[in-house]
Amino acid sequence: QVQLVESGGGLVRSGGSLRLSCAASGYPITPFVMSWHRQVPGQEREFVANIDSTGRRTNYADSVKGRFIISRDNVRNTVYLQMNSLEPDDTAVYYCKAQRQDAYTWGSGTLVTVSS
Repeated sequence: QVQLVESGGGLVRSGGSLRLSCAASGYPITPFVMSWHRQVPGQEREFVANIDSTGRRTNYADSVKGRFIISRDNVRNTVYLQMNSLEPDDTAVYYCKAQRQDAYTWGSGTLVTVSS
């Protein structure tokens, strides 16, 4: 079973950038659709971006389109989320997810805080 560990979160000023990493172990991520989601306490978890198994197709939430870039390195078994032009509304815990058909696994999340 694949296990996911996110890293790269932290405190950044509005307009700044961060790169999140999601390191997978236990199984190659090659067959999985990988995605990033985020959650603010008291709110539902929301989709941010996903990338297909080949890395050729990506999708983004409208709120991050043009600012965030998702990528994957199947050799390093890692998925990335480059976040640019960060805004206070991007403050959340960011989670990585691996999905293959109906089976999926979540990481434990990494906190991103954007100050104004």
